[in-house]
Amino acid sequence: MKLKKGIALLFFIAAFGVSNAQKIPVKYTFGEKYNDRYKYSNLLTMADDEKGGSILVRAYYTGMVLRPKGYFIENYDKDLNLVSEYNYKLKNANFVEGYVRNGQIYLLFLDYNYDTESYEYVAHRSPMSEPNFTKETILSIRSEQVRQPLDRNYYNRKFTSGFTTSVLFDDEKSAFVISTHFKKGKLNQHFIHVFSTGLKKLITHDFSAEVEEKNYSFENVAFSKDLQKAFIVGKAYFKKRRFSAKERKFQYEMIQVSETGAKIQSFDDFSKFSEGLKPLVKNGKLFCVGFYADRKDNRYNGLSYFEMDPYTLVVKTKKYNPFSAQFMTDKFGREGDKEIKNLVFKNLTVNKDGSILFNAEEYFVTTSVQANSSGGRVKVERYHHNDIVSVKLTGSGDVVWTRNINKAEVTQGDGAYASYSSYVKDGDTYFFISTAAENPQLLTGQRLLFKQGLSRNRNVFAIRLTDEGNISFEKLIDDKEARLPLMVNIPLIDKENDQLLFYAKRGTKKQLVRVDFLSSSTGASK
Repeated sequence: MKLKKGIALLFFIAAFGVSNAQKIPVKYTFGEKYNDRYKYSNLLTMADDEKGGSILVRAYYTGMVLRPKGYFIENYDKDLNLVSEYNYKLKNANFVEGYVRNGQIYLLFLDYNYDTESYEYVAHRSPMSEPNFTKETILSIRSEQVRQPLDRNYYNRKFTSGFTTSVLFDDEKSAFVISTHFKKGKLNQHFIHVFSTGLKKLITHDFSAEVEEKNYSFENVAFSKDLQKAFIVGKAYFKKRRFSAKERKFQYEMIQVSETGAKIQSFDDFSKFSEGLKPLVKNGKLFCVGFYADRKDNRYNGLSYFEMDPYTLVVKTKKYNPFSAQFMTDKFGREGDKEIKNLVFKNLTVNKDGSILFNAEEYFVTTSVQANSSGGRVKVERYHHNDIVSVKLTGSGDVVWTRNINKAEVTQGDGAYASYSSYVKDGDTYFFISTAAENPQLLTGQRLLFKQGLSRNRNVFAIRLTDEGNISFEKLIDDKEARLPLMVNIPLIDKENDQLLFYAKRGTKKQLVRVDFLSSSTGASK
C-alpha cells in the first residue's frame, strides 16, 4: 500500500512539474562565455547582422577616473559564437543612437565644431564585414556652446536660452526626427528635420511660429509607410499663461510634418488631460493610445484612445476608460496611496483582429546628496523602474482588461539590467524580468507581485499574460545557472523566428542568451 502511495505521489509530482513547465512555452540557450577586455561599458544597441547572427555596440570606459574612450563592436553568428571584435577608438563623442541597415553599422553623434562655432550631427558609417568608418555631417546649426544641448529626458524638460535639440526614432528605426531649438534675445528658431535611416533628408520644416506661444518637448514619433509624413507627439508648454502651483503647464499635441507644411491637433478636453500618448500608424489608420488625468496634476485616472484622420488630424473617435475600482484595489490594496503616475510607454502591438495591446512602466528619477570618500558631498541620481501596467483594448478603443505587475527596481548605473522586455505572440504577451526575487506571488485579480531579493545573482522570470487577461509565470533561468546577469531591457527581437536575444555581462565575462518561443504542444525546456 505504501509503495502504491509513493508511486502515486511521484506521479503527481511529475505531472505537476510537466504542467508547470508547459505553462510558459519557451526554451533558452546559453552561448559560450567569453573574456572581455573592458570591465566597464554600456550596451548601446543590438541588431541583426542580416546573416542570422547579431551585431552589438558598446561604449567602454577606462582610466582612474572612468571616461569614455571608444566603441566596441562584436559580431556573433546564429549559434551564439563570437566571430569578430572591433575597437573603434573615439574620444569625447556625444553618442545619440546606433543601428544597422543594409549591411552597414551607423553611429550617430552630436559634436561641437569650434572652427565654425556650430553643433553638428555626424553619422559614422562602416560596412559590417570589414569595419572601416567614414563620417558624414548630416546637419549643422550655428550656436555658442552650451552645457547640455542634447535633451535625453523627454518627460521633464527645462527650457533655457541657447541651443537645445532632441532626436526621436520610431520603434522600427525606419526614420528619425531631429528637433533643433535656438533662443537668444529676440531670436527664437525651431526647426524639425526628418531623415531616413539611410541618412537621406526627407523633410525640413520651420516650426518657429509655433514656439512664440509654446515650448515643445517631443516624446514619441510614428511615420507613414512611405515616410512622407511624420506624426510627432509631445508636450506643448504654455509660455504666457499663469498657473497655480498644482496645475500642469502643458497640453499634449500631435504635429504632422510633411513637405507641404505642418498640422497640429491637441487632445485635452475640459475635464480630461492626456498623459503619455504614443502614436501608431497601422493599415493606413492613425491612432494614439495612452493615459489621461481628470485634473491638472500628475496622477493618471484611466486609459485614452484616439483615432485620427492621417491627412487632416481630425479626431474621428475619442474614448476615455477610467481605471476600475477593482484594478485600483488589486494594485494598491485597500489602504495607502492610490495615485498612478509616471507611466512611460514600452511596447505597443496591434493584433490581427485589430485589438491593441500595450504596456507601460512606472519610471521616475530621484536625487539625493551623499558624502564621498574624500569628505565632500556628491549628488546621486537613482532611476526607479517600478510597476508594469498592461492593457488590452478593442479595435474601437474599449477596454477588455487592465493588469498590473507589481515590482520595484532602482539603479544608479546601467539601466540595461533593470526594467523588462516584452513580446507578443498569438495574442499573448510575454514579459522577461531579471530580479533577485525568489518567490513571486500571484494575488487576487490576476495581480503579480515581485518582492526585492538580496542576492547578488539574479533570476530570470518569464510571465505570460494571455489574450483573455490571465497571468502565469515561472522562473525561466535560475541565478545559480545564470552567473552573468542579463540585460533584459535591451533585447534583440527576431519576429520572423519568434526569438529574443539577450546580452549577459559582469566584469570581464560575457555571453549571449537566446530565448525561443515554442508551439503550445511542444512544451518548455532548456
